[in-house]
Amino acid sequence: MKNLPGFERRVESLNPSHRREGFHSGQPELDNYLRRQAGQDARRKVAAPFVLAGEGGSILGYYILSAYNVRAAALPEIVAKRLRRYPLLPATLLGRLAVDLSCRELGLGRFLLMDALHRSWRNTSEVASVGVVVDALDERAQTFYLHHEFQSLADHPAKLFLAMAAIEKAFEGKR
Repeated sequence: MKNLPGFERRVESLNPSHRREGFHSGQPELDNYLRRQAGQDARRKVAAPFVLAGEGGSILGYYILSAYNVRAAALPEIVAKRLRRYPLLPATLLGRLAVDLSCRELGLGRFLLMDALHRSWRNTSEVASVGVVVDALDERAQTFYLHHEFQSLADHPAKLFLAMAAIEKAFEGKR
């Protein structure tokens, strides 16, 4: 993963000091959400926005986490077979993930994904979650998540799932 000169990667909760207007991912839906809705969602406690902060309050990338329910029958068979008696299971929704166009090809998408997965896993000691669910915006996003071992949910192929057991394996010893 390349690094920006003099840039230390730090992910933090979105706050008023972050300059949202300068963020451009190339996806208007993701840009508009960050500019117009993310702060409100955080204040209302319906989503938790996290940003990769750059110099002067710029935002190099962001992601959103929130609570979610997933139908046991929609999960990959290896996960569902142990949890059939529960019709709905708690999960973590990775609602959005975007990187500024100026930072493409630096591995920041993967960095943000790993941060989101680690944060989700760390929080399972306080709030249960069987895994992380994403709703891929397009084919490119779906390919990205599939590359990182997510699996399509049975009832909605654009929704992908990564079991918390797999996430835990990846981060063992790093809580």
